Amino acid sequence: MSRLTERALPTGTSNGAPSSRRAPVLTGTTVSNNDLASLFECPVCFEYVLPPITQCKSGHLVCGNCRPKLTRCPTCRVPLTSIRNLAMEKVANLVLFPCKYTSSGCGKTMPPTEKADHEEHCEFRPCRCPCPGTSCGWQGSMDAVVPHLMQHYNESIITLRGEVVVFLAVNINLAGTLEWVMLQSCFGFHFLLVLEKLEIYDGHQKFFAVVQLIGTREQAENFTYQLELNGNRRRLSWEATPLSIHEGIATALINSDCLIFDSEVAELFAENGNLSIDVTISMC
Repeated sequence: MSRLTERALPTGTSNGAPSSRRAPVLTGTTVSNNDLASLFECPVCFEYVLPPITQCKSGHLVCGNCRPKLTRCPTCRVPLTSIRNLAMEKVANLVLFPCKYTSSGCGKTMPPTEKADHEEHCEFRPCRCPCPGTSCGWQGSMDAVVPHLMQHYNESIITLRGEVVVFLAVNINLAGTLEWVMLQSCFGFHFLLVLEKLEIYDGHQKFFAVVQLIGTREQAENFTYQLELNGNRRRLSWEATPLSIHEGIATALINSDCLIFDSEVAELFAENGNLSIDVTISMC
């Protein structure tokens, strides 16, 4: 009886049989959402190319914001065309794209049809300077709002600490549009009280007071604020949820969603031309 013996060959050797190279077979592999999203990165601004998607003759893409500013493809320099890439549009509709404010803390992803609307209202979008009556064009992160206020408006903003404080607006009888601002710190957050005196019509003036949280809308829902005028056996009170830093004070004034009183009422509570407002911040 003969016995067949098969020798184990070192790697890279052959036993003399003809060899054939075969392409490796990949099993269980998937393309991640991030990999797909990276295919839509604009080579100019590095934002995402979203439908409608146009391409150059070589198939390179550029986003809709950059396209009107260009005459040649930024990748291959051929003249740009208006050729639609319908295949990439179909792929784009299957991808969840990250918010443009991911680096600021937003972790949401969404289909391309929802991206623009989300970013317009994203809680992590840059904040504008909240001081009324200024032409300040500053924008920055939420964490940078208070340092900005302290650096540029330190002499005009009153800063107080505590859940219950008294805000004193001085010289309320001065003519013209006036603003008073207070920064109140409690519960680990900063709240901005804004009191404005505006001329409504023909010399008739009204006061508007509102509180704004330097935080997100979701965080603001955890608090209520109360503004109260006391004096001469009278009391005028307003209680509401504070606005978030992203909600314009002007909107609250237009919608009358704040404490409102005219100059005659202000005189009932004022003393020597100064008006005291009791401010209470509470957690829900």
